[in-house]
Amino acid sequence: MKTKAVLAACGLALSMAACGNAGGGGTGKDLAGKDVSCGDFTGRVAEICKAGKVTIGVKFDQPGLGFKSATADEPAGFDVEVAKILAADLGIDSKDVKWVETISDNREPFLEAGKVDLVLASYSITPERRKVVGQAGPYMVTGQQLLVPADSTVKDISDLKGKEVCSVTGSTSIDKINEKGAKGVGFESYSECVQKVLDGTVEAMSTDGTILAGFAAQNEGQLKVVGDPFSEERIGVGYSKKAPEMCTFITDSLKKAFDDGTWAKAFEDTLGPSGVKTPDAPMLDACQS
Repeated sequence: MKTKAVLAACGLALSMAACGNAGGGGTGKDLAGKDVSCGDFTGRVAEICKAGKVTIGVKFDQPGLGFKSATADEPAGFDVEVAKILAADLGIDSKDVKWVETISDNREPFLEAGKVDLVLASYSITPERRKVVGQAGPYMVTGQQLLVPADSTVKDISDLKGKEVCSVTGSTSIDKINEKGAKGVGFESYSECVQKVLDGTVEAMSTDGTILAGFAAQNEGQLKVVGDPFSEERIGVGYSKKAPEMCTFITDSLKKAFDDGTWAKAFEDTLGPSGVKTPDAPMLDACQS
């Protein structure tokens, strides 16, 4: 997957024209459940299929990925559309999905406590997280970049040594910021971090380029994305370690979506308006026994 080329191109477009308009972050269209036999599944997957409903944790403050406005009935964005694809493969209509707002700091606790069945919330796959919860995928590969004011002279992370750069608490982005010599500052939400950049409290914000593209488009003329990606973030689906059978189901569902064009259509409908070109589907990890 040509992540650097894709995101760098978007960064250039953002510098010139805010990379399009992120709008509400996606289509928000319902997706009908497929005709499936719940007997083909086991464990928790079969239970969810038979119940005809599923609880999924997503972000509510990331335009293009997971965003819910005050007037919307449900969130919209690429993460949300991928979640609907998984629900459909369980025979569940998207209108029967219970959406739970999930922030970076509570993704593992929500899964461990059974508050959600799945998490699709810009959830980077890491060895540390896989010690606590299950993670399948990735369904997207991106890289960490910078969001700065439109009139900023910052070109990449090397220009911010010793300066404050914000991201969200509980994300891997803070560690990467510190590794590059800047001072990572954590906030509870991405929208709070964006506001700190807008009001000049911090020099920049840093997280996945796809997330930044949505915020730049939402604040056209005020913010821009700069710099080449300085990390690789493999975004996956979180599930409880108590239900290891989830991995095979998720992996099979994602592969079908890659092959039949459903995944690409979801990407184009949600992140496409922000100027991010549809990449090749990433290689899926094998499920651990």
